[in-house]
Amino acid sequence: MSPRAADPEKRQSILKAALELFVQRGFHGTAVPDIARGAGVGAGTIYRYFSNKEALVNELYRHWKTELSGRLLDNFPMAAPPREQFKTYWNRYVDFAREFPRAQAFLELHHRAHFLDAESIALEDRLHEVARMVVGRMAAQGAIRPAPLEVVLAVVFGAMLGVIKSDWYGHLELTDEVRTIAEQCCWEAIRA
Repeated sequence: MSPRAADPEKRQSILKAALELFVQRGFHGTAVPDIARGAGVGAGTIYRYFSNKEALVNELYRHWKTELSGRLLDNFPMAAPPREQFKTYWNRYVDFAREFPRAQAFLELHHRAHFLDAESIALEDRLHEVARMVVGRMAAQGAIRPAPLEVVLAVVFGAMLGVIKSDWYGHLELTDEVRTIAEQCCWEAIRA
């Protein structure tokens, strides 16, 4: 049995501590001994599970990006009208951020960071391509304003993240009513 498979609970403790510290301090502000302390293990133990801090952050990034992708895309109503698709995507994204606020903060903080490896970037690119495809279909159906897809995506993601961050920082409470109003406002910004 390899050391990596020997204790999955210890491995999870390391990932959990790393998530907390990467959110609080960022990748560069987090030292391996700090992660070890947070996980209740020796610093050397981390290297039994991860070859270095970059491998650890990439595994964490891929885990949460995969979780987000699944939440957004599993059973996505591709045949539904554009308005329903938009509402579904918005609500699923906000649900993820509400359920996993630390993971959402981590993904946002480390988005496209220079230390992400090719596998992590490829996963991000695949998710972005799906978003482009959905928005592209909306545009082809004349449901949204004629604009470059990247502009539409920036408006939508900027609005979603703005609402989520406003909740985190206590500027608004992301109640179901607020979420609905924010989603409607964003749709109004992009609809034809």
